Amino acid sequence: MGRKVKQLKHYTSAQIKALLDEDNKHKIGIRLYAVYQVSKGKSSRSLEELYNTSFKQICNWAVRFDKEGIKGLRDKPRSGRPSRLSEEQRQDLQSVLLRCPEEFGYNTANWSAPLVQAYIQREYQVEYKQANIYNLLRKLGFSYQRAKGVYPERDEEQRFQVKSDIKKL
Repeated sequence: MGRKVKQLKHYTSAQIKALLDEDNKHKIGIRLYAVYQVSKGKSSRSLEELYNTSFKQICNWAVRFDKEGIKGLRDKPRSGRPSRLSEEQRQDLQSVLLRCPEEFGYNTANWSAPLVQAYIQREYQVEYKQANIYNLLRKLGFSYQRAKGVYPERDEEQRFQVKSDIKKL
């Protein structure tokens, strides 16, 4: 029978990984240590499990460090697909979403993804899929909240009576 492995009680491995990823200096330090081990003669294939990344990524770190020094170990900005709305249009949309949709001719008090999608199509002649509307809203600083139904025909006195009758049981 072997020895027991030390178990952590207060942190999971995912939480520890999130802490490492949170600070850019930690990332650079880990990458620098991997490059250091490569320079000492360790193979990138033997390091891939230890650093939880591919051997190719470790080789890339080593090459970038050799060319650029510490700056080469920093994350580079990623390009991605350009937004369909310009920065000015996004700022305009953000200010519109802070107001009530009724001001723009819609028959509702809250913005929904299909409503935002229709507004963007109407005002900017740009077509978005509904899934991307949620991404756009998140980038603009909004969050999705499920609406709560309010029924104007609800009688509060009758509701209170039913609740008190239930409590008596």
